[in-house]
Amino acid sequence: MDSVAFILDALQFSAEKHRGQKRKDGDTAYINHPIAVAHILKHIGGVVDPVVLCGAILHDTLEDTQTSQDELIERFGKEIADIVWEVSDDLNIKADKSRDAERKQLEIDHAQTLSHQAKLVKIADKIANLRDILNNPPADWPIERKLGYFDWAKQVIDGVRGTNSRLETEFDGLYSLRTTDHLL
Repeated sequence: MDSVAFILDALQFSAEKHRGQKRKDGDTAYINHPIAVAHILKHIGGVVDPVVLCGAILHDTLEDTQTSQDELIERFGKEIADIVWEVSDDLNIKADKSRDAERKQLEIDHAQTLSHQAKLVKIADKIANLRDILNNPPADWPIERKLGYFDWAKQVIDGVRGTNSRLETEFDGLYSLRTTDHLL
């Protein structure tokens, strides 16, 4: 396997699938998020496994695009598709905003059962999200929602502790910025 070509294929696929999507700040192209997650894995976590990096790049395709698990298996293999599946929310619950608290609790409960590879992606995803909330927050999120996201993310990460100390230290450093001054 040519790992560079494989990662570039995942980038191209993810960019095509997320075309036109924006992050919650309303300005940032969505593809920046999966790229950031892979970057965090490599440059903070020291992760060089192309399967994990591809899983990171593709991690939101099942949740946020018209991609099927079969499509991921066919294009990238079962191992990568399984990582993406593991870190994806239940699509039936995600579609129903009235079940948001249930979706969040399921993510907390499910985190500890993830494979090691999926745990790595989960931690890097939460790091990227905390960075976004600190640096480019959604304009319509009041301070309470930002604080709530930080607390929920910590509960998720607490369920995967022992996976990668460098990623966990980075997460903890960001979580320590959970103050009204930093989040206003």
